[in-house]
This record gives sequence, C-alpha cells and structure tokens, in this order.
Amino acid sequence: MDESLRVDKWLWAARFFKSRSLAQTAIENGRVLVGGQRVKLSRALRLGDELTLRIGDDERTIVVLGLDDRRGPASVAQALYEETRASVERREARRESRRFFTEPAEAIAHGRPTKRDRRQIGRLRADGSA
Repeated sequence: MDESLRVDKWLWAARFFKSRSLAQTAIENGRVLVGGQRVKLSRALRLGDELTLRIGDDERTIVVLGLDDRRGPASVAQALYEETRASVERREARRESRRFFTEPAEAIAHGRPTKRDRRQIGRLRADGSA
C-alpha cells in the first residue's frame, strides 16, 4: 500500500461519509481541513496528518493512524484514526449544554406551518371571531 491516499477516499473508508461524493462535497465546501488549511479533493493524506471535520453541528479533530482505500467494517475503520482529547472534551461539553438548553425551533413538532395549514388557521380564526 502507498504511504499516501486521497483525502476523499480515506474519509469514505474511515466511514465519516456514506459515499465518496458526500466526502467530496464536504471538502469542496471547506468542512474538511488538513492541518488547519482547506484542501483540494486530490490532496494526499499521510500518517500523522490532523484533520478537522464539520459534519452537521458536530466538529471533530482527528489524527490519521492508518491508510486504507477499502471500506470495511466499522471496527476496522475506527482503527484508522484517533480523535484528539480536546475534540472529545468539546463534544462532551456541547452535548451537556444541549441537555439543559433546547433550541426553540425544536419545540415545533412538525416544523413550520405549510400554506395549507395557514389557510386552515385563517379559516378557524375567521369563524371564531364572526
């Protein structure tokens, strides 16, 4: 095996993304940083490189421990990297803060009312006030 591998292939093999195209999109959008710098899709990843990944609200800082271009079981994929202690502590602190503070938008069960819902609400209000 080579001593380097394309970053998009590695992210897919390490199971951070379900497909290589999702990994490529994340790289193009600047959600994957290698050594704190934005990278191109063809960037060669090497052992010991530090990656910062933003997936949704989650941000992780990991160190590359192994290279593999084949997507295998999760147990094998987890051996390819190690998350830094600071990253784990940040995620835990964020998880704790979410336990005590809920986002106001999450309280809406079915999201924002649709146009049909708004019309029905308008009819109910008009019937009640007449």
